[in-house]
Amino acid sequence: MRQLRRSTIFASLVLILISSTVFFRYVEGWSWVDSYFFTVVTISTVGYGSLVPVTVMGKIATTVLIFSGLGVFALAIHEFAQIQMQKREEHTDWLIAHLGIPPLDKRAEKVANEDDEPNREQRKT
Repeated sequence: MRQLRRSTIFASLVLILISSTVFFRYVEGWSWVDSYFFTVVTISTVGYGSLVPVTVMGKIATTVLIFSGLGVFALAIHEFAQIQMQKREEHTDWLIAHLGIPPLDKRAEKVANEDDEPNREQRKT
């Protein structure tokens, strides 16, 4: 399920990049590189200001691009951060397992979970 979500976000980002680049190429009359550059700069909120849409359609499309593109871009960054955090956790778990570092205090772990509902084995005792 998570892979489907990541693929969908990535595909949406690529679709926005391509469609916006083509749109600005034909509506504003910019070169392909300028259209792509404007799209990336707008989505990433950098906004150099070197390219500015002059047509009404270009201005409207830019506002749509800002809201939709920024949302998808933010989701993509969030997913990237999730992947990195997961890798870091897995690496930390691997290090602890291979270095044989015991928990700091078994009693502290038991006290911390004192409010938890006991499982069946604990009920028998």
